[in-house]
Amino acid sequence: MSATRLIFGFHAVTSRLRQNPKSIKEILIDAARDDQRARGIINLAESLSIRWASCGGVKLTHLAGNDRHQGIVAHIDISRNPVDIESLLEALTEPARLLVLDGIQDPHNLGACLRVADAFGVHAVIAPKDRAVGMTATVYKVASGAADTVPYIAVTNLARTLKQLKDHGIWVFGTAEDAENDLVRFQIKGSVAWVFGSEGKGMRRLTRESCDQLVRIPMLGCIESLNVAVSAGICLYETYRQQSMT
Repeated sequence: MSATRLIFGFHAVTSRLRQNPKSIKEILIDAARDDQRARGIINLAESLSIRWASCGGVKLTHLAGNDRHQGIVAHIDISRNPVDIESLLEALTEPARLLVLDGIQDPHNLGACLRVADAFGVHAVIAPKDRAVGMTATVYKVASGAADTVPYIAVTNLARTLKQLKDHGIWVFGTAEDAENDLVRFQIKGSVAWVFGSEGKGMRRLTRESCDQLVRIPMLGCIESLNVAVSAGICLYETYRQQSMT
């Protein structure tokens, strides 16, 4: 499988330019754009010796697969920023805060989860390689730059990875509607990995069994569940709140 991916939108491309410019192969900008924002991208690319070119908006829409590209598309080499769990954990100088996503299918949900992860200081987002959306151009667009600030680690065996995290002293907490533990009264200390299941189906059996504790978010209304990014935001905020008080 090719290591080249396409990202689009000013937030995604600007963040990639600032965070990992060596991974950018080429930037394409709508020839009709001659505004300050476009000129700023061009100046930044030229200062970093990154190739850019003008092209028609129709071509950009074809490349992006939609018309929400804002007139800018970039080809990136994802092999230029590999991250593995062991090296990540070894480099940490504070308790780990991880977000584990068990088979998220919607790129908008993954992009939103990356934004939430960035907001609450998550060190990495971990997800299975198979039966998951992966880092698509839409994910980069929705993430609004967070795809470049939060490492995304795709693993072959999620249950084995959760065991690996526990071997490093990281508590693995899963979220489930039928959990006995209520987030309001749940104590969160030390290194933590929060696990969220896929849309509709939740966590797979082995993933659920690999968790140290299961936690539910109290719901006062008539709906039965929340969007995965919303749930992640609630749990990660509570984690940040409790850990910042210690």
